[in-house]
Amino acid sequence: MPFDKTNDRSIFTQRESDARSYCRGFDTVFTHARGSELFDADGKRYIDFLAGCSSLNYGHNDPDMKQALVDHLMGDKLGHALDFHTDTKGAFLEVFQDLILRPRDMDHKLMFIGPTGANAVEAAMKIARKSTGRQNIIAFTNGFHGVTMGALAATGNGYHRGGAGMMPQGVTRMPFDNYADGVDSVALLDQMLSDASGGVDAPAAIMMETVQGEGGLNAASPEFVRGVEAVARKHGALFIVDDIQAGCGRTGTFFSFEEMGVTPDIVTMAKSVSGMGLPMALVLVRPEHDVMGPAEHNGTFRGNTHAFLTAKTAIEKFWADNAFQRQLADKAVVLTIALSEVAEMFDGAFLKGRGLMQGVDVGTGERASEICGLCFGKGLVIETSGNEDQVVKVLAPLTTPDAIFREGLDILIQSAREVKASEAAGQ
Repeated sequence: MPFDKTNDRSIFTQRESDARSYCRGFDTVFTHARGSELFDADGKRYIDFLAGCSSLNYGHNDPDMKQALVDHLMGDKLGHALDFHTDTKGAFLEVFQDLILRPRDMDHKLMFIGPTGANAVEAAMKIARKSTGRQNIIAFTNGFHGVTMGALAATGNGYHRGGAGMMPQGVTRMPFDNYADGVDSVALLDQMLSDASGGVDAPAAIMMETVQGEGGLNAASPEFVRGVEAVARKHGALFIVDDIQAGCGRTGTFFSFEEMGVTPDIVTMAKSVSGMGLPMALVLVRPEHDVMGPAEHNGTFRGNTHAFLTAKTAIEKFWADNAFQRQLADKAVVLTIALSEVAEMFDGAFLKGRGLMQGVDVGTGERASEICGLCFGKGLVIETSGNEDQVVKVLAPLTTPDAIFREGLDILIQSAREVKASEAAGQ
């Protein structure tokens, strides 16, 4: 019997693996979406403050990307192309070169791999190991880089690491910025690498997120990022920035590290790089480290021509000048003000993150989940993050109209007030 698109969820419980996750917290059948709004089978409207976990920075079904894709399909253009030369890939490469790389004085080459962020991380780690002849990768506490075996070794989350069924190897973990009170993490890293008895093998690379998305919106200071790069240079390691969630404007600039005075050897990108949620991932690598032989690292779907097209359209629409970036800065201020109001409601609560990748640590995962649950009931999709899911995390599409953005923030504030009142009544 065909699925009739009503709000009956029984088929999902019956046939979908128990590995499903987001749908457990947002238990409805979504049917269509526009911009920053989702609609379910009952016709209920939701404001989207999740944005495909930052895969939809430009919202759902952007009209220009959608039209470009329709024209591409109707013109019988290629969809799948392995790594053939195509006119669509060539056009994307030229736009990325002219509007992204050259204005930022970056000389990186682009490596197309499988379509996920984990694919990009796997490739980055392999490149670093082959380029340096070393095996060890240094990653940081609370980092999240994916759940395939290589990427999982660099991921800190114990729950996900436990799913591997074996010990992930090849990574040394060091404390992130401000992870340990009173500890200069950069100095500690340098000291351990400099000491022949420090117990840390010479690294092929040091890999980090400038804002740890799944780890709880821990934002590294520019000084920390510069310090990590300097340690990598001193000890002959490559410097890798995982910009899969924090990139494509999420922290206010196209790359999250742009205003920090660093030049990573390798940058991993995925999520919003395609523009409208189509699977696509990139590895940006300095030419001197472009060491993989033909098909030595590959992926059947590295030629997602549809994604090349929408990625090109997104860059041309949003990154040809500084207008969009200025809008992001204004919107980030609105977000900070609203989240500050939430933080003031709970003792010890505080803001985390940067740009439009901000949230509030409300102390416990139970409280954060209760707030997000009330939000969903009022028509706002928003999630938690952090080592104990204690951070209410805002990842609204960057293109969210001001009125809808403020409406969503008002729902969040009201839900937090209700939780606060409930807690007070229970004392």
